[in-house]
Amino acid sequence: MTEHREPRPAPRLDEELQALGWYHDNLTRHAAEALLLSNGQDGSYLLRKSNEREDLYSLSVRGKDSVKHFHVEHTGSSFKFGFNEFASLKELVMHFANQPLIGSETGTLIVLKHPYPCKVEEPSIYESVRVHTAMQTGRTESDLVPSAPSLGTKEGYLIKQGKIVKATEPIRALDLTECSAVQFDYSQERVNCFCLVFPLRTYYLCAKTGIEADEWIKILRWKLSQIRRQLEQRNSALNS
Repeated sequence: MTEHREPRPAPRLDEELQALGWYHDNLTRHAAEALLLSNGQDGSYLLRKSNEREDLYSLSVRGKDSVKHFHVEHTGSSFKFGFNEFASLKELVMHFANQPLIGSETGTLIVLKHPYPCKVEEPSIYESVRVHTAMQTGRTESDLVPSAPSLGTKEGYLIKQGKIVKATEPIRALDLTECSAVQFDYSQERVNCFCLVFPLRTYYLCAKTGIEADEWIKILRWKLSQIRRQLEQRNSALNS
């Protein structure tokens, strides 16, 4: 008498993802950038859930001094990444194992070299408290406002319109706390130019393409909104 065995059910997607050593589940975009910038290297990458839709995942990749994010879509029966579609998570992982070269809309090329582990060995070392005294400042719990600089990053080269200056290093750093607006520069009849408006001067800049100029404008506007929000929170805390 032969024993009838039921076929083993296919492993659930969640179980397959958790088995990946570089899947970081609910890691946020902010935390992914902080992690890869502080402890990763050029070509480090990790996979995490996207906060946009249930069927979307995010591949966060470090390239030099910035972090790029790419969508990985799960259709239910396959995974879509870039121009390729993979029938299973295993095929997708094999694609990454071959260190593929990916390029963003801005022309940045990154080789996926180093999967960043979700579990990293940590030392169990702690300092002993030797001095601990409360300063009577009159501050209360409402004064404890969590704050940190935003981590949205972008790297690249722009051409400043005006006098030609030949230099191998950046010739100026602009303080965005003084910037009032970022917008396209339509006076040049080109779609790849934009300007930054400051109290004493307006800087006119050109990117390689209109797509890259649009990306610069989006990230700079987002940075300005973060700066203004932090200033409003600071002023509100001082006035309360």
